[in-house]
Amino acid sequence: MMGDTGRRRRSGPRQAAWEFFGAELKNRREEADLTQAELGMRVFVSGGYIGQFEQAIRKPQLDVAQRLDHILQTDGFFERMWRKLIKDSPYADYFAAAAELEGLATQICDFAPTVVPGLLQTAEYARAVAIATNPYVTDEYLEEMITARLERGRILKDATRPMYWAILHEGALRLPVGGPAAMAEQLDRMAALMGSRKAVVQILPYAAGAHASMGGMMRLMEFEDAPPTAYAEAQFAGNLVDDPAVVKRAQRAYDLLRAAALSPEASLALVESAAEDHRRCASTT
Repeated sequence: MMGDTGRRRRSGPRQAAWEFFGAELKNRREEADLTQAELGMRVFVSGGYIGQFEQAIRKPQLDVAQRLDHILQTDGFFERMWRKLIKDSPYADYFAAAAELEGLATQICDFAPTVVPGLLQTAEYARAVAIATNPYVTDEYLEEMITARLERGRILKDATRPMYWAILHEGALRLPVGGPAAMAEQLDRMAALMGSRKAVVQILPYAAGAHASMGGMMRLMEFEDAPPTAYAEAQFAGNLVDDPAVVKRAQRAYDLLRAAALSPEASLALVESAAEDHRRCASTT
């Protein structure tokens, strides 16, 4: 659980490893005769954050793990364990920390200019994206990646699911990723989530022209008992921050995107229309 909020943590071997990380952190902190607040002050996070690390509710970023080693004189233990856990993640290194936070978020807001967000993807769509990115990918790794992506998407069906809001550029609807039949299936899934009120999706139409996130995709996440975060991704790189000033600027950009996008009702109609366009294309090939 996340504090007393009722948010569920993911279970499994990796979660158990993070729990071991947290238990070791608590042991080393107590051996150093430091409170959570005292250790937090020395590694430039709050005492509450230290408590969340110790309970494996939240995972530290690399620079925090390095500072923990320095303050607690643990000879690189926490950095080595952090790198091992991130390396073993089925996600790209730059996205792994953001993916870990999904299961803890109370609200997730995505902006996707070219690709359907991972939480909304079907298996065939995910497969096509992965192969396009790496045409030499092995079948074993491909299946691992697809399984991980579909597992992420299941949080939208959980009773404790976060509120999910996505804004997609119209171009993401038109590009036939995986072929027209696969794209029609992808848009059908998205329409079903919209229609069942498991996700709010807006489409930013071509006619909107320039918009507030021309630099690329963006994600905002909120939590019950931790500061909000902003995540931005470019080609083969990502940046996860919780600096209040940066998060505020990202939120302002997202608000501008919302204002420029079609209403949820008009967006659903456009998604359904685009699905039919792809289906007709598939039937003629």
